[in-house]
Formats: sequence, C-alpha cells, structure tokens
Amino acid sequence: MAYSVAVVGASGRMGTLATRLIEGSDDFEVHARLGSRDSLDAIEGADLVLDVTLPAVSPEVVEAAVSRGIPVLVGTSGWTAERLQRVRSRLGDEPELGVIVVPNFSLGSVVATRLATIAAPYFDSIEIIEAHHAGKSDSPSGTAIRTAELIAESRAERGPVAAPHADQRARGQQVASVPVHSLRLDGVLAEQQVIFGGVGETMRISHQTVSDASYEAGILLALRALPGTRGLVVGLDTLLGL
Repeated sequence: MAYSVAVVGASGRMGTLATRLIEGSDDFEVHARLGSRDSLDAIEGADLVLDVTLPAVSPEVVEAAVSRGIPVLVGTSGWTAERLQRVRSRLGDEPELGVIVVPNFSLGSVVATRLATIAAPYFDSIEIIEAHHAGKSDSPSGTAIRTAELIAESRAERGPVAAPHADQRARGQQVASVPVHSLRLDGVLAEQQVIFGGVGETMRISHQTVSDASYEAGILLALRALPGTRGLVVGLDTLLGL
C-alpha cells in the first residue's frame, strides 16, 4: 500500500526535494502539491501531510492536519518549546495520531547535536554559531534552537551556562541560556558549530551540509515512521534511538 502525502510548501527547496523523493519511492505517492499561501482544504483525503513551509504558516498547517485526523511531519524551522507544548496539549493525553517535528533531516547534524549534549555537562562556557543561506527566513535556526534546548536539558543539574554581558545584542540571542549567533550568507548551505570553553582549552563540535542530498535519508525515515506514531515526537534523534 502506498501512502498519499500532501506536501505543503512543495515549491520551495525542501518541498521540491521531498516531492521528488515521494514520487520516486514505492511506498508513497503525492496527494497534492500546495504552496504556503494555498488553501489547506486540498489536504483533505491525504494519508499524511508534510509541512515544509514558513515559521508563520507551519502551526496553521499542523492544526489543519490534526483537525482532519491526518498525521503530519513538520520540517519547518521555528518550533520552540512553547509551540511544541501547544501541540502536545492539542493532541491530548491519548493521541490517536502522530505529529513528528524534525528541525534537521541530516543524519550528521543529528549525531553532532547528540555529541554536544554529551559534552555539555562538563563545560560552563558554551555558545553556538550557525550559518545558513541568505534566503533563510528565520533565525536562530530550528537546529540551533533544538541543540540549545537539549544542551540545557543535559546539564540541568549543573545549571545554566555562563553567558556574560547578555544585555549586549552582539553577544547573541540566548536560547535556554545558550548564546546563539546566526549568520545568513550567500555561498553557505548550512553549518553549525557548538563551541565549549574550559580552563585552558576549547572544544568544537562542527557540522557542515554541502548538499541537499544529506536530507534524503532523514526525510524518508521520518515519513515511514509517521503512520505508526502516536503523539508528538521531536527530532530525528528520537526516531534513530539516540
């Protein structure tokens, strides 16, 4: 059986990639291709919804899918802990369908974030520098937000990181106490560095995306997990068992 997928944001970079993957697979087919401004009524009848739109539009897509009883995979940035909590509440204590939110479909990026959470309890100075293409509409990136939140969670017993002079805008935006610096540049696809500072030493965990092909395995993995998911799942790391 092939699952029909309504792709919202189909004309964008990630939407184009995802649509090609769906069309080339044996277990999925395209139900509808929608732009970010199109009526969401066209998702009616789809087995699954894939949202790769914009941060301002994404919650509307999720609500439209959930209200119709359609599982939804979110590949859009901008999903903070507060937004995610609203989805959990919307699904209820005994959810009958799943919502998967994936800040980054790159397997390497997910592993790098996991390594950062392992290191985080051992350093008080931690900052993130992330860079994306000039056309990316949001900052910090969803990956940086997710990384910072997981870092804070992993060092809950030790407490917030040391972030002096937080009142200075050039010090970065604090996410879960971690300063995050966002670059938007021509010539860049996606990069992230997590820098750890200790007495007499620094350590960097770095990941660089050089091709959109790095997202393909993650997109298919998440789509294939979606029909059997119940409730909210955040991050490809959860699907990988990391």
